[in-house]
Amino acid sequence: MLRPGALRLRGLALRGCPGRLNSTGRREGQESLPSAPEWKDKAETVIIGGGCVGAGLTTYFHPGINLKKIHYDSIKLYEKLEEETGQVVGFHQPGSIRLATTPVRVDEFKYQMTRTNWHATEQYIIEPEKIQEMFPLLNMNKILAGLYNPGDGHIDPYSLTMALAAGARKYGALLKYPAPVTSLKPRPDGTWDVETPQGSVRANRIVNAAGFWAREVGKMIGLEHPLIPVQHQYVVTSTIPEVKALKRELPVLRDLEGSYYLRQERDGLLFGPYESQEKMKLQASWVTQGVPPGFGKELFESDLDRITDHLEAAMEMVPVLKKADIINIVNGPITYSPDILPMVGPHQGVRNYWVAIGFGYGIIHAGGVGKFLSDWILHGEPPFDLIELDPNRYGKWTTTQYTEAKARESYGFNNIVGYPKEERFAGRPTQRVSGLYKILQSKCSMGFHAGWEQPHWFYKPSQDTQYRPSFRRTNWFEPVGSEYKQVMQRVGVIDLSPFGKFNIKGQDSTRLLDHLFANVIPQVGFTNISHMLTPKGRVYAELTVSHQSPGEFLLVTGSGSELHDLRWIEEAAVRGGYNVEIQNITDELGVLGVAGPYARQVLQKLTSEDLSHDAFKFLQTKSLKMSDIPVTAIRISYTGELGWELYHRREDSAALYELIMNAGQQEGIDNFGTYALNALRLEKAFRAWGSEMNCDTNPLEAGLDYFVKLNKPADFIGKQALKQIKAAGLKRRLVCLTLATEDVDPEGNESIWYKGKVVGNTTSGSYSYSIQKSLAFAYVPIELSEVGQQVEVELLGKNYPATIIQEPLILTEPTRTRLQKDGRKTKLEKGPFPPTGL
Repeated sequence: MLRPGALRLRGLALRGCPGRLNSTGRREGQESLPSAPEWKDKAETVIIGGGCVGAGLTTYFHPGINLKKIHYDSIKLYEKLEEETGQVVGFHQPGSIRLATTPVRVDEFKYQMTRTNWHATEQYIIEPEKIQEMFPLLNMNKILAGLYNPGDGHIDPYSLTMALAAGARKYGALLKYPAPVTSLKPRPDGTWDVETPQGSVRANRIVNAAGFWAREVGKMIGLEHPLIPVQHQYVVTSTIPEVKALKRELPVLRDLEGSYYLRQERDGLLFGPYESQEKMKLQASWVTQGVPPGFGKELFESDLDRITDHLEAAMEMVPVLKKADIINIVNGPITYSPDILPMVGPHQGVRNYWVAIGFGYGIIHAGGVGKFLSDWILHGEPPFDLIELDPNRYGKWTTTQYTEAKARESYGFNNIVGYPKEERFAGRPTQRVSGLYKILQSKCSMGFHAGWEQPHWFYKPSQDTQYRPSFRRTNWFEPVGSEYKQVMQRVGVIDLSPFGKFNIKGQDSTRLLDHLFANVIPQVGFTNISHMLTPKGRVYAELTVSHQSPGEFLLVTGSGSELHDLRWIEEAAVRGGYNVEIQNITDELGVLGVAGPYARQVLQKLTSEDLSHDAFKFLQTKSLKMSDIPVTAIRISYTGELGWELYHRREDSAALYELIMNAGQQEGIDNFGTYALNALRLEKAFRAWGSEMNCDTNPLEAGLDYFVKLNKPADFIGKQALKQIKAAGLKRRLVCLTLATEDVDPEGNESIWYKGKVVGNTTSGSYSYSIQKSLAFAYVPIELSEVGQQVEVELLGKNYPATIIQEPLILTEPTRTRLQKDGRKTKLEKGPFPPTGL
């Protein structure tokens, strides 16, 4: 069924944007749209802008797991569009080949293949002989392998836009052009007054899909969307005899080292490079001064000097280009977000304002994102998890300077090798640095988390300090092992300041949280782990909830979920009419984690508060002072070891850190980072939101039964759906498994094989320094979920035998302490495990 963005939403699409580039560089498009005679003064949804952008390439490939679904939905729509609308769309599907000319590229292809087999998209690694057969014009000297997607191709952007418009009208949408939006006025009831020269319309919601005008639309309501236009050039040649003589269309070619794409255009070739950071050009004036009035049919002046290196690489790879004549050079704007991914979904802080903006890849996202967004609007939750596209991944820390630096980097890195644990360094650091940044920056490798700098791993003076990403174990492997041992045997300190932190209080605060969370509300002075579910019973978020004083709560979530979770909480509060005050205090508070068997011994030196096991129980929270620094201390640790999280004023972080480090000298205290934290939490079988649980999973299959209280009186969101899921029975379950490998460890999203078939996927993984094997979480069918079951995990083109184990691999400190107090021994306690910290 035809379901691009505007089609299934009964409403009005205001088309204030121009046509897009077609393959000959003409700007054709919406000015020729027939305008419906009537004008509606009310609409369920008003879409500002729309259409499609780009040079028309379509591909099933994407390194992001769920973005593959967006690509899949787009292509499946385009395949049926002509039949359904009667509009010719010019869709070609000759397939595409990504070329590997270095061994590391071959590894990258293998890495991507491990993440493909549990998806519906076809993708294969092919040998040089097959590549030459499919693309006989290639110089094969450097080619080692190809990544082949059979259903890939290209489509005419103008024809596609016209077909989408025809389909939109067919299914009830009203399109008005020209109708530039001049004002957006929010009303107290959450509706909008959208004003245009043709009149105003009252909308229950608005969708900003305004392309390179999206930033200006956002400014109308006080939002600074981090977007910037990038000049993208491509070249079209005249007829090439060798191309004309071919009996079938060439597949689209992507030379990753040369950083360009190449496809057949009639009897010639179309060549599009991604220029280097140094040479590419941003249209920065549009950010500071706005898009020039009336811009739409113009193009930028071409600049062949900027693409000479890429053109030379293309001529070496496809020699017939050397004698081809260029008949057209096209240079037009493509709007980039800092990380090149679009921004799709509802926006935090503004009611009923949605966005579909920043499409650096345009065409291939258009149909799938339209379906995704309309499904979300109609059903009240996203059809699947796409937090990587959440517009709320950016915040006030995202300055214009940062956006420019990152867009330049992202454009230049379009074809860079995509390693696991990748870091990109342009625009860093932002204003979001903790009080420890200056102290720690020379001691560790920092990672970027929602604007924050956070230590990933620490190095000693004799160790390799460079950032060396790899598909195999690399220079961080041994240091992380040392940090692991530090926490398990002594005591470690970690900077957790990037956590998202909210304060909720007021007359209805307890009722609101009881409605939001599947767990019970903790008593005053205590903390618990709680999950917000979607109406269909999926896991929208995981937070720790601390009841600090009657009716006042501290909620803590992961750094990448900050505004994602805050928006959900705020909307529930408004929707239910709850009398509460919600504050985002993320930037005000720093957080230090102190963990390990000697954590209590170190911290007790700094406070008069009794930290003994009986006086300060697991999951208890207290306000106290460390020396003279006020902190909120929670006895909890994601390491699973004895530990506390210490919440304090951000400006006190450095002083508190120095106090703790000095107090712990006798105990051998040291730092640890998030890589060691990940290894520690996996051994304790702690789930992570975004990996083991998200909007694609329900809490029962994720093994979160303990945190879900179906018998609590409150009718929490998702309760009824979860009861139905439980009654129907689960089809899959999350399991923990171990595997022995050579020099590669699971990261997550690898295929699980059983008897020659893909049956599931990993969600996260690490090396276990305790048993010296790889460890991973994975979803498998119920019938394959028993302890002892043998399966295989695909890593870099090889299947490794894996065994499902009883979780956790190592008991948590609270469990060990309880068993020890009871005088019980377990098999696990006989291993090389630390003292309990009693």
